Amino acid sequence: MSLDLATLTGDYTIDAAHTTIGFTARHAMVTNVKGKFLDFSGSLHLDATDPSKSTASIDVKMDSIDTGNADRDGHLRSADFFKTDEFPTMTFRSTKAESLGGDDYRVTGDLSILGVTKPITIDLEFNGAAKDPFGNERVGFEGKATILRSEWGLTWNAALETGGFLVSDKIKLNFDISAIKNA
Repeated sequence: MSLDLATLTGDYTIDAAHTTIGFTARHAMVTNVKGKFLDFSGSLHLDATDPSKSTASIDVKMDSIDTGNADRDGHLRSADFFKTDEFPTMTFRSTKAESLGGDDYRVTGDLSILGVTKPITIDLEFNGAAKDPFGNERVGFEGKATILRSEWGLTWNAALETGGFLVSDKIKLNFDISAIKNA
């Protein structure tokens, strides 16, 4: 059952069981390594009549990183990268939301990694709204953004004999979000 856009205004909790917060990094200049975070929480405030009043907040447990390789995940948790003992959480807090027309939106906000906070912009597509079989009102969004990891102090790398570096500075972020309207 589809919901009327006007009913979408309200507070939502991100459903971690049906949401993916992922990333892609170029490895050795020849392939992409994909990963995701398994432990996070977040909330949305949606205003269907005035999207500029919408907000988003997400907290990610950095030690939940999963690239499908235990050794690589351990290296990413180490002092070379995320220093998860010292900086256990990555956060995003929106500062601006805007409609781009149709199902397209843009959210700007502050991303904090390693104690460094920088603005990022996330382009989102509204995937729809529905009432699930359990009576929950759900919304879905897909999003993407690109960051330079060096801007957050993530500078570890290794030079390659053939030129270039082992890990790209450019990181592609991707989001597939399902959120449930709060009662």
